[in-house]
Amino acid sequence: MTHGTDSMDSPVYGTFGNGSGRSPEPEPQYSLKMFGEVVKTFRKRARLTQEQFAPLVGYSPETVASVEQGRRIPPPDFAERADSILDAFGVILAAAKHLTRKKGLASWFRQWAELELAALSLYTYECRLIPGLLQTPAYARTLFADQLPPLADEQIEAQLAARLERQQLLRERPNTAFSFILEEHLFLRDLGGEEVTRELLDHILDLSELRNVDIQIMPLVRHHHAGLHGPMQLLETPDHQWFGYLEGQEHGQFVSDPKVISALQMRCANMRSQALSLDDSQSLMRQMRGAR
Repeated sequence: MTHGTDSMDSPVYGTFGNGSGRSPEPEPQYSLKMFGEVVKTFRKRARLTQEQFAPLVGYSPETVASVEQGRRIPPPDFAERADSILDAFGVILAAAKHLTRKKGLASWFRQWAELELAALSLYTYECRLIPGLLQTPAYARTLFADQLPPLADEQIEAQLAARLERQQLLRERPNTAFSFILEEHLFLRDLGGEEVTRELLDHILDLSELRNVDIQIMPLVRHHHAGLHGPMQLLETPDHQWFGYLEGQEHGQFVSDPKVISALQMRCANMRSQALSLDDSQSLMRQMRGAR
């Protein structure tokens, strides 16, 4: 359920709650490109390669490259660290301030994406389609190609590139705990055809072997189900604050109300007990894989 970002479009909505007005998958925006150029200029001035700079700033070379190319919002502490390490006279910090003032990513997605980059844990329940973090290129392309109103070829390619870029979180954040609860029927639908589903199952089985990734399947038949309110996502920050995200067809809602968060946590905990265990979930996915 990773936001309109995690499922079909990214970001889908420009406002919280009952917002409307679709915007395409995050593409390199002017403010992000400019920030990236500033960082790159000061990095080169310091005569550091991306590989040398990455451990100093505390992120992977891939993250540094994404920031410099304007393809990713910098993590919350990136600008401050980079400015200090590169002796940038406050220029990088000043450039970072403008990222929230210029048009680009929808405001709600920008807020969620910043939290996501430093999250201690991410919990996802999805009943509509495979979450974006777990999708294969073929599965994601099917979603984009089937979208209505239709997308142009260049829009599909841009959205696919952004989707694959975001998936690096699973491997770039080994200390972040990712937990997914997926409905069994998501695989039985054979979206995109049997070959796409076979590849999808192989891919998710591979991801389930990562120590920081838990994947549970909610069986097709379940007499009691705590997730009937729909998809949801929960996130824990380094300060141990919790936030949520709920998504509908034409709106996205960022949740910070402690009472609502408590209810979502209760439902998520219940669903984790109702879903198959990690081992049984892997066994079921292997059975579905063998049936194709």
